Amino acid sequence: MYGLKLFKPVKLGVLDLKNAVVMSPMTRSRATAAHIPLPIMAEYYAQRADAGLIITEGTAPSPDGVGYPRIPGIYSEEQVEAWKEVTSAVHQKGGKIILQLMHTGRVSHPLNMPDGSEIIAPSAVKLEGEMMTDQEGKQPFPLPKEMSRDDLKRVKSEFVNAAQNAIEAGFDGIELHAANGYLLEEFLSPVTNHRKDEFGGTADNRARFVVDVAAAVAEAIGEDRVGIRVSPNGNAAGMKPYPEVKETYEYLAAQLDGLGLLYMHIVDHSSMGSPAPGEELINSIRDNFLGGLILSGGYDKERAETDLQEGKANLIGFGRGFLANPDLVSRMKTGAPLNEPDPSTFYTPGEKGYTDYPTQ
Repeated sequence: MYGLKLFKPVKLGVLDLKNAVVMSPMTRSRATAAHIPLPIMAEYYAQRADAGLIITEGTAPSPDGVGYPRIPGIYSEEQVEAWKEVTSAVHQKGGKIILQLMHTGRVSHPLNMPDGSEIIAPSAVKLEGEMMTDQEGKQPFPLPKEMSRDDLKRVKSEFVNAAQNAIEAGFDGIELHAANGYLLEEFLSPVTNHRKDEFGGTADNRARFVVDVAAAVAEAIGEDRVGIRVSPNGNAAGMKPYPEVKETYEYLAAQLDGLGLLYMHIVDHSSMGSPAPGEELINSIRDNFLGGLILSGGYDKERAETDLQEGKANLIGFGRGFLANPDLVSRMKTGAPLNEPDPSTFYTPGEKGYTDYPTQ
């Protein structure tokens, strides 16, 4: 049974992939303090180029979108030049790589952000808890500024510019991060979106900004180069399930289908304690979006193959498995044991717990 689909070549829109295995996006905090990718990141991704598709860690489309220490950006010329080393290294290994654009919205702290930036969100709704900073350790989340109409226009243009920068840097496409409680999901959810204008209230209004951004990016770089990640029912960064979840994501999926996007990527964080999206909701998204579908979250080889065989997805994402196993694809093929990840090095600088996991 195994290998009939998971390890066979698959076509995702314009992309010819060597297998149906996706390296899921994972924040690793290995860029500089100025959010410039380092050469070690090229080594890290090239080590994992046996994946059919690599989706990078969340990358800030603008200074305002920087949430965490040492995450990379794609808004400056220096960042674009540094990312070229990454894409070149992956392509030389025969891999495909997509850049995830992550504007963290209210999930941020000024100590992690470039000078002159500000924390913005759909509404001035504070996130409870603390954010890690390199300078002063954990600090309370500040109250974000509610985005004005000018902010909406500016942020949309920042996403477009970042997507164009990604293509210039050699990426095969981009993924909009509309999951995990960051800016785009903050618009989708009534938990964080209290707006009274056409960008808040009803499900279609709350989805409007996400659709507007996706449409603008698709027009700029081509709809066949644009994917989007969602996490319905997730509880990351203060998110909570709400009664209109199904209605919201059905509408969003239909609108994105109309744009002809490359794929939707549904992440299930139930293996980490979050409520699962649920089969009914996933089926509803699948019924309304006819492009590619990536499922990720807590998968092993057996479950991945079953879901592919049953037509539930085109591709399956693996996260921590790739973190600790550069050769995850070959290990799954042969049934070899997997390295265990070291959580103490998930977000620390340097090669330890990053590029030094052994291969077979």
